[in-house]
Amino acid sequence: MTTTRTIPKSTRISLDRSIERMRKQLAELAQFLGKGTPTRSLEEFDLETERLIGDLLGQASDMLHAYEYAELGEAGGLVNMTDEAPEGTGMDSHRQSLLQRYRVLESCVSELEARRAAEPKQKKVGRTLIGPQIAEHMSAEVRSLSQEATLREAGQLMQKWKLGSLLLTDNQSYVGFITDSTLAREVVANGVNPNTTPVKTCMRKPVVAIEGDRPIIDAVRMMKDQATRHLAVTQDGQIIGVISVSNILRYYSGVV
Repeated sequence: MTTTRTIPKSTRISLDRSIERMRKQLAELAQFLGKGTPTRSLEEFDLETERLIGDLLGQASDMLHAYEYAELGEAGGLVNMTDEAPEGTGMDSHRQSLLQRYRVLESCVSELEARRAAEPKQKKVGRTLIGPQIAEHMSAEVRSLSQEATLREAGQLMQKWKLGSLLLTDNQSYVGFITDSTLAREVVANGVNPNTTPVKTCMRKPVVAIEGDRPIIDAVRMMKDQATRHLAVTQDGQIIGVISVSNILRYYSGVV
């Protein structure tokens, strides 16, 4: 005799209601994007949205972290948009931040819909998050420099290649990162001599890496946990690219 296992009716009803609540939040956010007239301030909307995501997906949800990133996107200092910036990133920062929020809420709806459609026997919810893979939105060119090179050489190469970071090598092995923000801090704030100071003295080490087949939301969590804006992307143990906060926020802005 065979049996069919189904999701309990109460669970399905709960998910239906959760999806409906999140869709209403999306509809209200559209008003801030010009599709209607907002009935409250953006600050009030954000507070309710954070509570809603926390209630429906959990306070530790990666989606909640992503929404917080989207809110910070309104602050110009979060990301250097000249870092491999494609056409279209010149939109005003306020609208860009709203679009980032919208993409996060769409992802929340998708995850809730996936939970509703899933069979009880599927236990990989924690790993099977909805969204594109990191490799789809990384910078595929791996640019590197010897750790013995000077800060000036690193800065010149970043400017030449229009990058916000470089991987650093020691005998062909990747040993760390140097970023444009680190260069600015060391040269301008700390007054080191860029002509004689090797990059190894201020590089970020070891290289923080993430697998390219993981969902992009995992990169958000790792950046938050590791306090970094750049991650090396790997496949079968080999570095195949780099993903930065710029890449992630362009995805959430819809600039791809």
